[in-house]
Amino acid sequence: MTYTDDGSHSSYRVHGATGDFEIVVGLEVHAQVTANSKLFSGAAASFGAEPNAQVSLVDAAMPGMLPVLNGECVRQAVRTGLALGAEIHRWSRFDRKNYFYADLPQGYQISQLYHPIVGEGTLAIEPEGEAPKRVGIERIHLEQDAGKSIHDQSPTMSYVDLNRSGCALMEIVSKPDLRSPAEAGAYVKKLRSLLRYVGSCDGNMEEGSMRADVNVSVRRPGEGFGTRAEIKNVNSVRFVMAAIEYEARRQVDIIEAGGEVVQETRLFDPDKGETRSMRSKEDAHDYRYFPDPDLLPVELSEDFIAECLESLPELPDAKRARFVRELGLSDYNADVLTAEKEPANYFEALVLATGKPAAEIGRAASNFVTSDLFGALKKLGRDISDSPVSPAAAAELLVLTADGTLSGPLAKQVFEIMLETGDPAGKIVEERGLKQVTDTGAIETAIAEILAANPDKVADFKGGKDKLFGFFVGQTMRAMGGKANPAVVNELLLKALV
Repeated sequence: MTYTDDGSHSSYRVHGATGDFEIVVGLEVHAQVTANSKLFSGAAASFGAEPNAQVSLVDAAMPGMLPVLNGECVRQAVRTGLALGAEIHRWSRFDRKNYFYADLPQGYQISQLYHPIVGEGTLAIEPEGEAPKRVGIERIHLEQDAGKSIHDQSPTMSYVDLNRSGCALMEIVSKPDLRSPAEAGAYVKKLRSLLRYVGSCDGNMEEGSMRADVNVSVRRPGEGFGTRAEIKNVNSVRFVMAAIEYEARRQVDIIEAGGEVVQETRLFDPDKGETRSMRSKEDAHDYRYFPDPDLLPVELSEDFIAECLESLPELPDAKRARFVRELGLSDYNADVLTAEKEPANYFEALVLATGKPAAEIGRAASNFVTSDLFGALKKLGRDISDSPVSPAAAAELLVLTADGTLSGPLAKQVFEIMLETGDPAGKIVEERGLKQVTDTGAIETAIAEILAANPDKVADFKGGKDKLFGFFVGQTMRAMGGKANPAVVNELLLKALV
């Protein structure tokens, strides 16, 4: 069985022994809200603390403790919904979702299944190798996270860490619009980028602050939805894609063998690249949902929503379009620079620091960031937020190149020294004598000596061997220590050889 596009870029097929199947995917992304404290308590919500060091009496469900809603979490959820162009519900309500587990001390989770704070929206994606599409967002609701059970610290016991208990989550539920692993991967990447731009979630999947429940089913093309399996807590884009591929293949094999796919919750094992059954999937009534009696409904004013809208930054799609339209960037460079918030911020700070019109310096700045800087950072194993060359330092280097003080090769040499020493470009140029030479007298002298030393090649060039011109340029640049202005060298050589 193979996974191939059908050639139209409109669907993605799983080829089985009895014919084609279509994958249907919906994602429930749990994004931890950026806030200093938890959803219903004042306990810290930061990552990496000692186990059970950030647990209030509310989080531990001590008798008599009452939840108090964190207004910042509401604000961040509304801002996220606005960034997705979604409907903001002026009235929403918290319910209790009842189930029992060791890391859920209350015996219920406070959530917003029936009356979420954010309604329908869309997210535009551009999957690699596939057609762009808009994916529907069903809703965003706020809920509190559970704690964490730890099973690998003792051969006989499991431990419980409640630091995560009560942290605010936005559950961002897509419609079942995704039809391939590539689309699902593009969706998660785009959503993570948007959350980081907005500042409502750090998107750190490795630390668990963003994770996805992946709902996968298969069907014959044109048929209704099949029975889905939910793959819980997948914590990387690559694993989301791999889990979909494996699960779709598993379901097709079951159907073609005459069996029935059962609705269940599964886990993805990244080491084996496969999913395994965790439990049968419960229906909503099994959780005995009912309104939380300790919390009033959330009512939002128009002024509050307007303030949330005003607080949004320029979003990635708008920024990318502006970079192309106003700065003359290529689509590729604009995509790379705006895919994440940090490179876009670095680039804009760099352009501003040059003091030159953005339309004039933008293309050179984008080429420097996407090629020279990204290449250097990759070698150093650092990201752009930890760059040894600041936007202001890079701007000085670009200005020296733009005004002719440095040639392209000299600029690369100076940049390497900046990475090693941290010295500014101007200081390096002065101390090491790396200025580009435009003195025609010195260049003419070097040319005369080279032509005199190579009379046979001069004769060959004049006899029609035009490719020898490159030889003379190289010899001249070598004689000038690589500092001669290439345009001046070309002009003077042509005069000398004609």
